[in-house]
Amino acid sequence: MTPAEANLLRTLLAGPEASAKVAARAASGGRPAAVLIALAEHSAGLHVVLVEKDARLRSHAGQVAFPGGSLEPSDPSPVAGALREAHEEVGIEPGEVEVLGVLPPTYVRSSDFAVTAVVARWPQPRPLAPVDTVEIAAVHSIALDVLLDPANRVTWTHPAGFDGPGFVVGELFVWGFTAYLLDGLFDLAGWTVAWDQARVAEIPERFVRGRRRG
Repeated sequence: MTPAEANLLRTLLAGPEASAKVAARAASGGRPAAVLIALAEHSAGLHVVLVEKDARLRSHAGQVAFPGGSLEPSDPSPVAGALREAHEEVGIEPGEVEVLGVLPPTYVRSSDFAVTAVVARWPQPRPLAPVDTVEIAAVHSIALDVLLDPANRVTWTHPAGFDGPGFVVGELFVWGFTAYLLDGLFDLAGWTVAWDQARVAEIPERFVRGRRRG
């Protein structure tokens, strides 16, 4: 990410366009939480850091998400909370990333969280592994070019009747809130490549256990 690209994304995150991207799920209540969308700057292009939840969890078992969680009383802000959680879960040091901005709080009905997504660039990424091995089974660094490839994009459907944008990357199926944020960020940044929204896929059982909807 060039300085000009970083500045543009910072401007977009601070503007009304960011609110518009999450307007359909804007939070008016819920417990405060935050996630970190870390854009890792590799020589071949940007990657995003995602975690795979442990399959034994009571909630969100086996699902793909951003590092993050509920805010603690000691967190002075959602940004601080997202950085703390990323450090505790996957070992990203707060000083390693440059925060570009946030997406306004978005409501997640299944957990009653109002989640602030903190977008940051990671200029010198390194290999990551789970630090919180109780909650995190694996850490994935996925190229944005792969996520943006129309061949890897689907509209997921849930047995309860819900649907939304999704991503299929190898054996990983990204859906629900995580995919919603990725889709919104890509649109906001102008990175989205036209894809077939009529291409529908059911959520594999591995990624839907313990969750009612995204």
